Amino acid sequence: MEDQYNVECCDFIHAHEDIVERVRKELPSEDALYDLTELFRIFGDSTRIRILYVLFEAEMCVCDIAQLLGLTQSAISHQLRALKNARLVKSRREGKTVFYSLADDHVKTIIDQGIEHVSE
Repeated sequence: MEDQYNVECCDFIHAHEDIVERVRKELPSEDALYDLTELFRIFGDSTRIRILYVLFEAEMCVCDIAQLLGLTQSAISHQLRALKNARLVKSRREGKTVFYSLADDHVKTIIDQGIEHVSE
């Protein structure tokens, strides 16, 4: 039985050492790659994506988002907490009401590029 983990390799070990070294210098740290993984994990939930789309259009409170998406306030609050912890949304208080909005333009850019990619 053939080993399923065999990987085809060049005939020469380190035949392209200059390329390997150049790329190695450009690799982000393990911590940065872990943080990037966590960021994309946050984007891996359709409810969170829907919330981000809503917040593209307007700053909103939990009640408004819940009504618009047809979900409970509890479900929206839970997802907003995850989005806020990931620094994708921010909040501001006005009296007893908390309003949520996108943290910055990077969030919209990430989503827009994702939509462009899946639409090709």
